[in-house]
Amino acid sequence: MDEQEFAAFLAEERTVTCATAGPRGWPHLMPLWYVLRAAPDGESGPRLWAWTYAVSQKVRNLERDPRATLQVEAGEEYQLLRGVMLECEAIIHREREAVGALGHEIFARYATPRGQPPVDELPAEVSDMVDKQAASGSRWSSSSNAGHHGTTASSAASTEAPAAGGASPRLPG
Repeated sequence: MDEQEFAAFLAEERTVTCATAGPRGWPHLMPLWYVLRAAPDGESGPRLWAWTYAVSQKVRNLERDPRATLQVEAGEEYQLLRGVMLECEAIIHREREAVGALGHEIFARYATPRGQPPVDELPAEVSDMVDKQAASGSRWSSSSNAGHHGTTASSAASTEAPAAGGASPRLPG
């Protein structure tokens, strides 16, 4: 895949599998919803951001060892299988506003069917739930660059408080 195909693939798909090193050394893999965000100035490729509970095993694993592998895949027949894998080193941040904004962005994306643009505004009860989760520090956000060869990524997490963060992925050679 070239850069454009890579970005289009990530924009089209809706679930990322996040692999971290579990407490006993075994890989810990879990699916997450995500959104794409633009990379900071001077960096190529979009960033992939996901959200989950701050008390989750993923977050505890990243606090102990910031390395994660992210995979987005598609296709149900063998000849249609395709996917992208990013090796990332997560940096955990604890900014409530970043986690709340990410929660709103993710729920807006998943409030519509695949292939349609996100909703402009979340229903009040969903918006309130996202705000409460962000305020309680019970959510984690992870982002990863969707660039191709040697581009960067971001990951974010919340442990005691809401969070957002950064990581640098590299694609295996």
